[in-house]
Amino acid sequence: MEVVTIDSKAFCKIEEKINAIYEHIVSQQSEPIDEDKMWVDSNALCRYLRISERTLQRLRTGGHISYSPLGGKYFYQISQIRKMLESNLIKSTEECLSELVSSQTSHYHKTLRGGE
Repeated sequence: MEVVTIDSKAFCKIEEKINAIYEHIVSQQSEPIDEDKMWVDSNALCRYLRISERTLQRLRTGGHISYSPLGGKYFYQISQIRKMLESNLIKSTEECLSELVSSQTSHYHKTLRGGE
């Protein structure tokens, strides 16, 4: 193991920067989240809206919902899911969507806090 020593002034500057980063993260937690800009994956979407993967695939291929593929998974914005509900493309309820948003919001806050 290698021991590194630094000047106390340099250490104080590093400590200030770490504290500033921490304060920024904490301030982000208290800001309201724009639900419509949140992203959810296919699994969460199907589970909460009670639709099948196949139904979701048909909506994607039919161009009824925008999505972003990433690492072999598909992600959708809440705003796009709302549009599907409003146009009756899926038979689900606003209550199911609210549960999905609530779940994703709590997951987001846990992620910001470091997985508590």
